[in-house]
Parts: sequence; structure tokens; C-alpha cells
Amino acid sequence: MRELFDEVAGQSPLDPQEAARRSARAPKRKRFYASVGVGEAEGGGFTVKLDGRPIRTPSGRIVAIPSREIAQAVAAEWEAQTETIDPLTMPMTRFANSVVEAVVDRVELVASDVAKYFNSDLLFYRAGHPEGLVAREAKRWDPVLFWAADELGAHFILAEGIVHVRQPDEAVAAARAALPGDPWSIAALHVVTTLTGSALLALALSRGLLDADAVWAAAHVDEDWNAEQWGADQEATERRAARSVDFRAAARILSVMGEAAGQRG
Repeated sequence: MRELFDEVAGQSPLDPQEAARRSARAPKRKRFYASVGVGEAEGGGFTVKLDGRPIRTPSGRIVAIPSREIAQAVAAEWEAQTETIDPLTMPMTRFANSVVEAVVDRVELVASDVAKYFNSDLLFYRAGHPEGLVAREAKRWDPVLFWAADELGAHFILAEGIVHVRQPDEAVAAARAALPGDPWSIAALHVVTTLTGSALLALALSRGLLDADAVWAAAHVDEDWNAEQWGADQEATERRAARSVDFRAAARILSVMGEAAGQRG
């Protein structure tokens, strides 16, 4: 069981697209278990059990999950497998493996990687024309920037085109301070950031300012505009659909962890 996710463990939170490519190359394994269940993990949290045995990462760590809802989602992926096991259909499982294997002991490192995006976020760089695209970017992106300024005290600078503009250190620090500190939330936020090109959109999702559909649409304003003008590219559409699988899994994690934090608060 450990080797099943060798090709993807440790990859998903940092590079979900590479994780998907690796799992696509890995040979399919036969389903080797009959029953799937959820139980309590030693030390707290929950674990998914296959024939009564908890799932483990390739290094042998038990995959302890902080939420029963997340554990049930992981269990549902294992239950849904038929004769062979396809990791591409198991984004929550890949995510869980990767958090336990690669993020639990490196939360600050992952947070710092997210914070780099505050220097060159997608939302900072605007089209100068045509007017329709300019307006659409403003409609989707400006509310997030206004929120960052009002709620986080992070005042960023916008630019036209792709010429890099240096962001104020104070703005970057204020946004960095708003990042979550638990491994599951920061890993999910990293996935969203990587897939959208925007740590601000990821932060807005984690704080409940935007829902997953609004974030995904905001991340693809330019792409959708071009598709409307020139037609959709099939390969681009397929890539987007593949990325959406990991995005939706990460968004679900953020939602569950956010609700749990709100209940504790």
C-alpha cells in the first residue's frame, strides 16, 4: 500500500500539476482491500482504514486527518476504486498523503513559498485594452484588492502590462501575516495559489470572501476573454479541467478547516 502513491506523495501541495503527471505515468495497481472505514487516529484526528489497517504514507507515517469530514472524503475515494486503483481519481487522498509526508514538518517553508506570490500576484497586472477586458478584470479582481487593503492593511500597487512592479514591504508583510498556520490549510492554500497564480485569491477563498466558483472564474478572466474572442483551445480546456480537480479538493479542505476554526473561535 505504501508504494501506491510513491510517485505523488510529497508533490501535491507544492506542485499539483506535477503530481498528476507522475500519477498518470505510474502503473495502475489492483485493488487489494475489501472494506474501507474511518476511525480515530492515535494522538488525535481520524484515519482511513483499509481492511482495518490505517493508510500510511510511503515513508510509513499514518495519515492522520484533522477532520472527520475530510477523512470521509478520502475514504469515499478508496471505496470508489474498482478493479484497479487510479490515483488521478483520488485528489483528496493524494493531498492527505502529501500533507503528512511533506508539509506537517515544514509549515513555515510552505507559507513562505505562498508569500512569494504577494510580490507578483496575478491581480496586480492589468490589461490596458480592450475596454471589455479591462472592465472584466476590474470587476473580478478589484474587490479582492480592496478587501486586502481594508481588512488586512495590505495596500498593493497595480501595473499595466507585464512589467514587474515592486510591492511595498509593508503590504507583503501584512498579507503574509494573514496566512493560516496549520499544515492542512496552508497546503490547500498553496495548491490554490499555484493553480490560480494568485495568493490573494487563495487567501480570499480561505477567508470566505469568495467561493470556489468565483475564485476559479477570477483566475481565468483573461483566458475566458480570449476564448470568447477567438474560440476555445481543446488542449487548454483539457488542462484546465485537470487542474480543476486539485483546485476543488483544495477548496474543500479550506472550507472544512475554515468552518472548524470558526467553531473553535
